[in-house]
Amino acid sequence: MLNGNKIIVVMPAYNAEKTLEKTYEDLPKYGIIDDIILVDDFSSDKTVEIAKRLGLKVIVHDKNKGYGANQKTCYKEALKDGADIIVMLHPDYQYSPKLVTAMAAMIASGDYDIVLASRITGKSNALTAGMPLYKYISNRFLTYFENFVLNLKMSEYHSGYRAFSRELLLSVPFEKNSDDFIFDNQIIAQSHLNGFSIGEISCPTRYEADSSSIGFLRSVKYGLGVLNTASQYTLCKLNIYKCNYLSKKNKTD
Repeated sequence: MLNGNKIIVVMPAYNAEKTLEKTYEDLPKYGIIDDIILVDDFSSDKTVEIAKRLGLKVIVHDKNKGYGANQKTCYKEALKDGADIIVMLHPDYQYSPKLVTAMAAMIASGDYDIVLASRITGKSNALTAGMPLYKYISNRFLTYFENFVLNLKMSEYHSGYRAFSRELLLSVPFEKNSDDFIFDNQIIAQSHLNGFSIGEISCPTRYEADSSSIGFLRSVKYGLGVLNTASQYTLCKLNIYKCNYLSKKNKTD
């Protein structure tokens, strides 16, 4: 609990048996986090077994549905459980779990509706931490492009460590987003289009063999998806094109 806000951490998991417990141990659980939900996307390892041993609330997909679909389940469950602030943290220990308090506080202050943990700012950025060069270059290009299109000044759009207000998740139709990695980009476009404020915080990261990462071909697919999302955002804002996911959620949804 923070300023009267119920805080739930959600973990979209897939084959995270090697890093889940380390991620959990670094979380500021006492007095801050009210609940932790892990959604397992049909892992083939012992992720579910470890999560249950740690006492997490565990939901298991009956098949592999994709990273975006995993997030949809995470957010729906957190909202159903009464979360005021939802922090999405990957259980692969790539991002620092210790920043949950700071990210949640930025939402609880009322100044921001969504907060991203940036791997680019700070003394040890993603490149020095081991991000492959081609991913770093594409990250910078796509970020510059999106800043121009969305008229923002963010250091990056592609971090998987995020905090959301309940109001935002109830207002944007995230259920209509992709079930793949482009979900991350689409929800930022939805948030900005609907007038929600976006904040950032510097986050140290680690890139090791047990950290999850998408390969080159999926990275290319994601990059093309980012360009497509930015184009759809522009056309939708100019009322030239109507896109279902770039809209305000109806109260009946």
